Amino acid sequence: MKNKRYGGLISGFALALTLSVAPMAASAADGDLTVFDWAGYEDPAFHPAYVEKHGGSPTFAFFGDEDEAFQKLRTGFRADVAHPCSQSVTKWRDAGMLKPLDTSRIPEWDNIVPGFKAMKGMMTTEDGQAWMVPFEWGNTALTYRTDTVEEAEVQSLKAFADPKFKDRVSIPDNVDDAYALASLAIGLKDWSGMTDTQFEEASAFLRAVHENVRIYWTDNTELSQAIAGQEVDLAWAWNETATTLQADNVPVAIKKDTDEGLSTWVCGYVLLKDGEGSEDKAYDYLNATLDPAVSSYIVSAWGYGHGNAKGMEAIDAETLKGAGYDDVASFVDKTLFQSPVPVELKQKMIAEFEKIKAGY
Repeated sequence: MKNKRYGGLISGFALALTLSVAPMAASAADGDLTVFDWAGYEDPAFHPAYVEKHGGSPTFAFFGDEDEAFQKLRTGFRADVAHPCSQSVTKWRDAGMLKPLDTSRIPEWDNIVPGFKAMKGMMTTEDGQAWMVPFEWGNTALTYRTDTVEEAEVQSLKAFADPKFKDRVSIPDNVDDAYALASLAIGLKDWSGMTDTQFEEASAFLRAVHENVRIYWTDNTELSQAIAGQEVDLAWAWNETATTLQADNVPVAIKKDTDEGLSTWVCGYVLLKDGEGSEDKAYDYLNATLDPAVSSYIVSAWGYGHGNAKGMEAIDAETLKGAGYDDVASFVDKTLFQSPVPVELKQKMIAEFEKIKAGY
């Protein structure tokens, strides 16, 4: 996820790095393990058990979005572990990039949030093979400055196309989040069966939104700076945007109860088939990210849910409520889950989104 998902920002910490020509390593802490990830997830607090065992973090290389990561891996970039999201796992697996997980080497496997294991093609396949360890889950939702925008003005996602917000809007430079927004705006909660007519309607909505866009954000650092600097009043953003800005006393709010709802995504770690590093260290890393000790940090500091249900259950009620996870069922009926879509539809989305961003 969704960044997403989904480059992160912990105030004063995250690096706004993406791959423009070739993957760039953020560090060389461990030459035996390379993790291909979103910028910001190199935070040692996400894998403290690995740091404790090995004396430091693994090497990280970053990508800007999953389509970029897919192309880099196809053209020969080598890493051992990667961090895709729910809608991409099937594509990566079918392309022969992944190797199945040995769940007997993952002690917390049975404590994974139960619903994730049932997501089509993401966690496990019909033959019982497992493919991803879910690390974080969250939302892409309407986020706005409360000092310049009245809540009543953003009750509907159609606000993104309202001329009153011209040059004051930001949405992700990410085809999945963009079409999740458009799908919800046209009343579609399941995009896997999107018809040609619905695709045209969703694309038309994004063209209307484009007229208001000031920036298409690529990571949370960029978006947070734009909102804090009063360049942007209204954004389609991940949970961490509001969480980190509120921690810096910026007047923002995330609105999960719009008329049309919000998008929900699940991201996690996979083993890459062509990895050249230590498989033992790869499993150490997977287990470190799934450790219930990480749950409280990811919820309180980033505003995301953790893949370990046992860890989530141990978090105090006030922290869960502050992150909006005290009553998950209340918004599930109005969410679009970013599940895999047919390859042909995904290619249409990618091509059309590029046209929209170019003004066509």
